Amino acid sequence: MKLPEWTGPAIWSAAAGAAAFSILGFNFMGWVLGSTALKMSENASKTAVVEALTPYCVAASKTDPLSVERLVQLENLTDWKKRNFVEESGWATPLDADRPNRALAEACLSALENKT
Repeated sequence: MKLPEWTGPAIWSAAAGAAAFSILGFNFMGWVLGSTALKMSENASKTAVVEALTPYCVAASKTDPLSVERLVQLENLTDWKKRNFVEESGWATPLDADRPNRALAEACLSALENKT
């Protein structure tokens, strides 16, 4: 069976169109691979958790029996030691967690410095 003469150019045109559409889709139309979408969703969920728990961290710093002394100590620390201080104080450790959340400590520190 012989194919019509237009079959070859049609197949090549369709392949070129598919390639061009893929390039446009991934570069300009926001298409992403599944692995990239997974990373994006993980980052979004971590950000949402930090945003939701920041008020808890600030409240924990206010209800701490040693809050006055610790907040004074926090103000006197250098910038790079402040996050560690918030982590060690236990304010950035969510309930049922074994260790503090670094991003939560940074957000809590930022909230504490903006309120004082």
